[in-house]
This record gives sequence, C-alpha cells and structure tokens, in this order.
Amino acid sequence: MGTPIRQVISASRRTDIPAFYMAWFMRQIREKRFKIINPYNRRLSIFPATPDRIHTIVFWSKNFAPFLALDCGRQLQREGYNLFFNFTINSEDHLLEPHVPPLDVRLRQLARLCQHFGPECINWRFDPICFYHTDDHSLNDNLHDFDIIAEHASKLGIQRCITSFRDDYAKIRKRIAARSDFSFIDPSTTDKRSLILNMEKRLTDLSLKLELCCEKKFLALLPQTSKVTGSACIPVQLLEELFGGHLSMQKDSGQRIADGCGCGRSKDIGSYHLHPCYHNCLFCYANPSSPPPKEMK
Repeated sequence: MGTPIRQVISASRRTDIPAFYMAWFMRQIREKRFKIINPYNRRLSIFPATPDRIHTIVFWSKNFAPFLALDCGRQLQREGYNLFFNFTINSEDHLLEPHVPPLDVRLRQLARLCQHFGPECINWRFDPICFYHTDDHSLNDNLHDFDIIAEHASKLGIQRCITSFRDDYAKIRKRIAARSDFSFIDPSTTDKRSLILNMEKRLTDLSLKLELCCEKKFLALLPQTSKVTGSACIPVQLLEELFGGHLSMQKDSGQRIADGCGCGRSKDIGSYHLHPCYHNCLFCYANPSSPPPKEMK
C-alpha cells in the first residue's frame, strides 16, 4: 500500500475564523473532528481533525490578532499540523472595510506571521481591487496604500501577491442599491489591463510575483511579455514542497475552475450561517450586515 493522501482544511473562505472563531476552532481540534454543513443542501458531515488525516490547515483572514494572541499557530504545530496563511491586506478604507484593524496593525501582524511561520508559508492577498463613486461623484479606488504594503511584504520575504477585480454579486447590488451616496464602478478592460501591468512592474521591482484569482478571461488579454499568472489560494503543489507528504493534485470542483481558480482540493470548515463574518466589507458576498456580538463563540 502507498502512503495515504491526507487532506487540506480551508479555514475558511466562508468567514474569518482567525479573527472571530479561534476558540471554536481550537475546541474542534481538541475534539478531533469538525462538523461541516454544506451551504447549498444543509447536509451535515463529520470530518476527522487529526494530524494523520490533515496535511495542512490553510487560514484565511484580514485580522490575525486573536490567532496570534492565543498562540494558536504554535499550539497547532506542536500537535503536528502544518500551517499556511492567506492574509488579505488591502489599503485602509473605512468605507469599504469598516471593521478591519488599521493598516499599521495588520502589517505588524504580517511581520509576526513571517517570524513565527516563515514568509514562504504566506500568500499576501490584495483583494479585490475596487473602484467607486461617492456622493460628491469623485472616482475613488482602494489602491492608495498598495505600494506601502508591497514594500513591507517584500522586506519580510513574501513572494506572492494575489489579486482580482471586484465581482458583481446580486447580493452586493441589492445592498448598494439602497444607498444614494455610493456606487461601484467597473473600469474598462483597457484601464484594467494598464493597471495590472503597472502593478506587475512595481511588484517585479520588489521581487514579488503577481497572480490573478479567477480572472482567466482577463489573463488572456495581457501581453505575452507579462509574467502575471493565475493563482491558487490552496496551492497543493507548494504545500507538498513545503511540508512533504502526498496531496491530491486535482483542482477543487467546488470552486470557479472555469474562471481560472487553481485551488486544489480542500475541506472548508466554515459556515455562512453559524459563523457570520463581522468585518462588514461593502464588496463581500458574506457580509451579514450586522454588528458583531460582544463575545464570539
């Protein structure tokens, strides 16, 4: 018999577990199982949470403060779990992302993650790129701190920046339609192309690689000289290189493969219903449009 293929836990595309639900997550680790509710048919399944079954835990967050304060990462490593991080750090914009910490706080968190776990284990996600009008009809975007973040990430040894343009979900259109002081703008393809090439040049100068998430059609419009590629936020080949072992190289059929998603297979253990995300980002499909409770479960 060959070496068994272990699986990847995604924690989580559906919510921000490191920011709001680390106590719950660590309880499930101690119980050695996760109860997973399918967001489409509401069926419950049980997933074993032991190191012999889990190859890597991939954490997604905009705020790793609780994760770091509780020293969860090193606890998990001592138990035998490999860790990888998708850290979304966008420009400071209180209109688009009202409940994320100030940028300098998030950059210090990035430095601590690099120190404890290594920059090779971190994807910096600047996502999504947004353009919008406010009540004074001025055109705004969320790119104003991009160079600051890129320079900081480069000095720490981060190797990848993953980005995409804002998706126009029906839930977001409905949310914005109720406002008279705000509207999202979708730039022309020519403007987007120019923007991405400028971002690529800036990042190349800093020894950072630019990758696009679920932008397959747009990637095809870039010149052949461009080194921008598609991305994999669950990068199974890289996880094997970092941690050894064996992982399935098949893409995750539950993700947007047709749009260019390169993510490998994983088990996402978050829940839109049970674990609402309270960052309340204006562009996010998971926004519950309600304030966080005083104590998170």
